[in-house]
Amino acid sequence: MKNMWMMLFLVLPLLALAYAGWHVWTLVPLPKVWRAVIIIVGVGSFMLMFLNLGRTIDRMPLSLARLCYDIGNSSIFILLYLVMVFLLLDLGRLVRLVPREWLHQNVYTTVILLTGLFVVFMLGNICYHHKVRETLTLTTDKPLAKPLRLVMLSDLHLGYHNPRTELARWVDLINKEQPDMVLIAGDIIDISVRPLIEENMAEEFRRIEAPVYACLGNHEYYTGEPQAQQFYREAGIHLLRDTCEVVGDICLIGRDDRTNPHRKSLGKLVVEADSLLNNGRLGEKYTIVMDHQPYFLEQAERAGIDFQLSGHTHRGQVWPISWITDRMYECAWGEHQRGNTRYYVSSGIGIWGGKFRIGTQSEYLVVELRVKN
Repeated sequence: MKNMWMMLFLVLPLLALAYAGWHVWTLVPLPKVWRAVIIIVGVGSFMLMFLNLGRTIDRMPLSLARLCYDIGNSSIFILLYLVMVFLLLDLGRLVRLVPREWLHQNVYTTVILLTGLFVVFMLGNICYHHKVRETLTLTTDKPLAKPLRLVMLSDLHLGYHNPRTELARWVDLINKEQPDMVLIAGDIIDISVRPLIEENMAEEFRRIEAPVYACLGNHEYYTGEPQAQQFYREAGIHLLRDTCEVVGDICLIGRDDRTNPHRKSLGKLVVEADSLLNNGRLGEKYTIVMDHQPYFLEQAERAGIDFQLSGHTHRGQVWPISWITDRMYECAWGEHQRGNTRYYVSSGIGIWGGKFRIGTQSEYLVVELRVKN
């Protein structure tokens, strides 16, 4: 099954590239040599994405690596929209609503297509850079010495495309909230720890004026979890990897990412948390679980967890992929509830790949936790 998905991952983009390339060749009203240049540049841009797979990008100068990452990974989304447009036009031809001339050496179609793509992706980039402040109020019967303000986020994907300047802006947003605690539900690192080290991003994390707790995400495994853990230590981030910690009136449980098939079950972590609290006292503490990937939400409900924070989905990043994620997960984004357990699945403050949000948002969550009146 794994090999089949890997084959689809490699074959489908190449088929899409061939399909879009053929349409561009027949559509653009330029001499053959210029059409060939356009196709070669397009294919070359797409192939830059594969520099990430063999860590070739880590051996390049940082500025060049950033450029290659941005071009290669942005081209995936541009290819997706080209394929959608051409499929729509081909369907129009099939039902005889679109004349053949519209797709052959046509200046007007070419200009409309280029203008439309430019506008869509420009607005998508603007939307990405606008960070949405979501709010959530949680109430409990369990004792709290005082109301708490928590800032929660996920999927920072720091690296070649999200540099230190971006992280500094996010830290300012966090500090502005004056939180009692900051929780990060995985994927702090994108694909490589190298740019985080070279830009000393750990220094930015140390500017956060509250204790920071985090769990691992799947991208920390792509990076190499020993390197990720070392960065967490340097950044002053408390990593909860299949462990729990009591912070005042809160019991925090951080799950290892499900990339690790040997991670502990949530039930076992709850038993360990109960033992840490001298047996039977877990029910007296408001319990928060951080689990990067929002699968099997019923486990938190069965374990009596009060709140679970997840991320991972990005809600697809761009439409119509958001339609797919909405159907893949019980909750792909936003608030959710099962029994007495509340959930929030964040679409992420950062992003993987191209910096575009189309029909989705980059966000951080400000939670007010207080005792019920």
